[in-house]
Amino acid sequence: MAIAAVWIINGLYCKVYNGVPRHQQIVARILGADYAGILTRTIGWLEVLMAVWVLSNIKSRWCAVSQIFLVFAMNVIEFLVVPDLLLFGRMNIVVATFFIFIIYWNQFGFYRTNTNC
Repeated sequence: MAIAAVWIINGLYCKVYNGVPRHQQIVARILGADYAGILTRTIGWLEVLMAVWVLSNIKSRWCAVSQIFLVFAMNVIEFLVVPDLLLFGRMNIVVATFFIFIIYWNQFGFYRTNTNC
């Protein structure tokens, strides 16, 4: 539930509802200002869909791998291109790494016996 909540908050509140305008500034700087609004909202809705996938538990291992890849890629790009717009600057990568670890542990930790692939 907590992992899905991260996707919903960052997608719906921060991007779709523009609750944190900095997200649109990040998208503008990386992908261009002309379509930053629509791209930010699209990314937000895709993050909401990721939350739905997390909650569905369908292909949960694929879901976890997808999340890890997306969080890693997104944060490396932001680290290199827009560190000045990140909440914790370049230290945001530490928060992202912690989130990746939680996703990994939740899906692949030793206590998991579910082989749902």
